[in-house]
Amino acid sequence: MIVKNKVTPNEEQINGFLKNPEIGPISMVNLLKYKEKAIYDDGRDTNLSGEEAYGLYAAEVINLVEKYGGEFLFAGKVNRLMLGEVEEIWDSIAIAKYPNRKAMFEMTMDPEYQKNSCS
Repeated sequence: MIVKNKVTPNEEQINGFLKNPEIGPISMVNLLKYKEKAIYDDGRDTNLSGEEAYGLYAAEVINLVEKYGGEFLFAGKVNRLMLGEVEEIWDSIAIAKYPNRKAMFEMTMDPEYQKNSCS
């Protein structure tokens, strides 16, 4: 199996997601692998680690998830796999639940989310 990590969906994925916006509730699983040093798309200089930068981002996103009727179900560090194998294990996992696809999509389109999103 080949896994290609992406931060944003492609057009086909977005269109498929939006076909039935009222389907829900849905949960989003985030498998997180942090960079040693944070890198921002806007080129700002920082001494933050990737994990520290994600912590700042997550603190802001929690409020937005709740604004759209969602909640965080779980967040924690990944120490090992119980089953299966991967070349490199993720650092953390976070699971967010939304009332439906529409709420999740609207949250990602919120200007506050767009301002805080990271790569």
